Amino acid sequence: MINRKFIVNLMTCLLIVSVFLTGCSGNQTSGETQQSDEKSLTVLVEGGSPAFKVAEQTAEDFKKLTGYEVKIEAVPYVGVYDKLKAEMTSRAGAYDVATIDILWFPSFASGLLPLDDLMTDEVKNDLFPGLLSGGSYEGNAYGMPVWTNAKTLIYRKDLFEDEANKKSFKEQYGYELQPPKTWQEYQDTAKFFTRDTDNNGQVDQYGTTVFGANNGDAVASWLDHAAQAGAKPLVVGEDGKVLINTKPYVEALELLTEILNKDKSAPPGALEISSAETAELFWNGKAAMMLAWGHFYVPSNDPKQSKVAGNVGSAPMIAGSEGIGAVPGPWYQVVPKSSKKQEIAKKYIEFLYDKNELYMEALGVAARKSVSEKYSKKEGYEHLEPLTKTLSGKQTQNRPALQEWQQIESEALIPAVQYALSGEKTPEEALDWAANVIEDIVQQ
Repeated sequence: MINRKFIVNLMTCLLIVSVFLTGCSGNQTSGETQQSDEKSLTVLVEGGSPAFKVAEQTAEDFKKLTGYEVKIEAVPYVGVYDKLKAEMTSRAGAYDVATIDILWFPSFASGLLPLDDLMTDEVKNDLFPGLLSGGSYEGNAYGMPVWTNAKTLIYRKDLFEDEANKKSFKEQYGYELQPPKTWQEYQDTAKFFTRDTDNNGQVDQYGTTVFGANNGDAVASWLDHAAQAGAKPLVVGEDGKVLINTKPYVEALELLTEILNKDKSAPPGALEISSAETAELFWNGKAAMMLAWGHFYVPSNDPKQSKVAGNVGSAPMIAGSEGIGAVPGPWYQVVPKSSKKQEIAKKYIEFLYDKNELYMEALGVAARKSVSEKYSKKEGYEHLEPLTKTLSGKQTQNRPALQEWQQIESEALIPAVQYALSGEKTPEEALDWAANVIEDIVQQ
């Protein structure tokens, strides 16, 4: 027979365990798990990026402020997309905050936490134009911007200020040599500074470069010029009509093919050139100008990276018939809906918004107008005033918020630019072809 005292003791133990477990579950808020009690945040960033550097810099301060440890997971650019996409599917709660490219919002929006309550009037008024809409999708704000950027004109001051060059240019083109402001001035100046050094016609210095590599740089560069020629909105209209074979887009691609193939003012290997290769050419004194992301001005003046350091100037992006236009490249911080620590994740985003200066120091650009205004008065940040003018340009606008954007870019736009630059198709033929491809993609 079972001892009665044993049964009483057993029931007492079970009751104590039950009360303990009930107490534990009672401490959880709705939608959270025990994992949320761990005082840490997992942050997903691109390795080696400004986001990674700032996350490392501020982790200890955030822990002192909140008691939460910041665990940083750093992966390559594509890895950020892949891991966040997997998180959207699994809803495992692996990440609490991520820093993402503007291009990914259409794909991720349904799995992100709305951040409209963080977008106070004070925040909105201190952001560059287009940053709020760029981080929004279907009426909700999902991202807090950390930095923005656009291509500007970066040029060799020593070449432009040389008296012999000034005289020769005026004689040849009939107007003063200056950092170009229009398409025609840009073409003229690029031709002028493209120079042979031997009897074999070997070019030692090109006037500029043309982006044609198999990545988004080639598309953004072409769309910069399409915007300058009047394209608005970009690529697809509000009614869903594909626009890329209309006049502004054709004129923009004709400009690039003329510079490359007719004027021969850019290196012939354009299909292998994007922003990184352009910067290397410029830093090594092989190009007089480049239309490059604004922050490239900073290393251009670093003697450790550039042979032309100390002789570099910055000016706003050139203007077409409709004014200055560029396609910005902002990044944002987001909170996955699957995070078990949403409130502290939002506090982390607010914490880094207050430290936006750190992105300026890490990269040379930021998201807040007040930060750019402050740093534009400092030596080494001369690029900020031209960048601000470019970001505020009449035709500056974000790429379209389409879920199919990456497919459109890779399957239609990049090939179209390459077809035209290689001479395989005329600009008009290339864009007619691409328009048909895009129509098939969006109708799937």
